[in-house]
Amino acid sequence: MFGIPGKQAVSLTPAAAGQIRRLMDRQAAQGLRIGIKKGGCAGMEYTMDYVSEVNPMDEVVEQDGARVMIAPMAQMFLFGTEIDYEISALEAGFKFNNPNVAEACGCGESIKFKDQPAT
Repeated sequence: MFGIPGKQAVSLTPAAAGQIRRLMDRQAAQGLRIGIKKGGCAGMEYTMDYVSEVNPMDEVVEQDGARVMIAPMAQMFLFGTEIDYEISALEAGFKFNNPNVAEACGCGESIKFKDQPAT
């Protein structure tokens, strides 16, 4: 869709790939679909859902046994993103290191993309 030949749309750290594999096994899912939606104080939020089948319009990234599908409307916003999985004393979760983000809210849950109209 929005890719560069020979380059994956997103990359996964070893920690993220391991967590996605565990989630796929636990949920008997084909992978995780990543998308974006309007919301949060900065305007947009990431979404992650288990999927039982691949949508032919999704961009599929497979790395180290993990499978991530990028929803069509999110592809241009996520290209070049590195997905990590971090565990700290207070929380654990996926972190998106996205070069397309212009701003993030203080809590880190919502983002604003470069060249995105204000909401």
